Amino acid sequence: MMRSMYSAVTGLRNHQTAMDVIGNNIANVNTIGYKRSRTSFATMLSQTLSGASAPDRLNTPPTFGGTNPIQVGLGMSIASIDRIMNQGASQNTGKATDLMIQDDGFFSVRLGSDIFYTRTGNFDFDRDGNLVEPATGGLVQGFANSAFQGTGVAIVPPAWGASPGPINLSVGMAHPTEAGFTLSGFTIDKKGVVTGIYGDGTQSITEQLFTVALTNFANPGGLMSVGNNFYTQSNNSGIPQVGKPGEDGLGTIIPGALEMSNVELAQEFTDMIVTQRGFQANSRVITVSDSLLQELIDLKR
Repeated sequence: MMRSMYSAVTGLRNHQTAMDVIGNNIANVNTIGYKRSRTSFATMLSQTLSGASAPDRLNTPPTFGGTNPIQVGLGMSIASIDRIMNQGASQNTGKATDLMIQDDGFFSVRLGSDIFYTRTGNFDFDRDGNLVEPATGGLVQGFANSAFQGTGVAIVPPAWGASPGPINLSVGMAHPTEAGFTLSGFTIDKKGVVTGIYGDGTQSITEQLFTVALTNFANPGGLMSVGNNFYTQSNNSGIPQVGKPGEDGLGTIIPGALEMSNVELAQEFTDMIVTQRGFQANSRVITVSDSLLQELIDLKR
């Protein structure tokens, strides 16, 4: 069979994969925190019909020059499917537990013994006061203030724990030292600090209880997507670097907002047209190759 036919088959197959990637991007145009992907192609091996030759260096002036190799390409393959991690637009929601990361980093969510990472911050509290990812019940991780104590009016500088754990604001939680004061509300600031508001019916005091933990990687594009807007560490992502918002290159928190998908429909539709034309061109190569084969068959008649 003709090489052109098999080369075109690789083009058809891989343009179909590229269309799958585009379709997934468009399907997730309104998925919170989604990062678009793109497909890159590469040439496959080539069949060498004639090798290169060196020019004449024995005579002056030389009697002949060098020649280039003669090769026929055997099609194309997918070089990579890259995840584009640039920032998505923000959507203001006004909900206190909706959090958006400005710049780099991921939220850490624990499910059983596993830790997952996500840019999606549509969190909420469950009945036990745990800050959770509502689709899975995963526990959002943060650093607890081990110096939490009653001060009347002043705030003791927080002593954040070394290791992150669940963020828990137990319903009706009593203040540990101020008699009659119970948790009546909370706020979250741009550094991810969860501040509890305690009241006794006549006055209130505030205490810094937790700070949301963020995690970054040397190569965020190398993370493995596992569904539910979650990622896991891979062999090429690097090890997780856990810290607090605004420190060690980590982004800050925008409370009351969510990060939208970074899919741009104009870009995706343009890529769709290019991919469609590439598929059509490869289809035409197969059609023409078939016509040439038919001419060969007809020679016997």
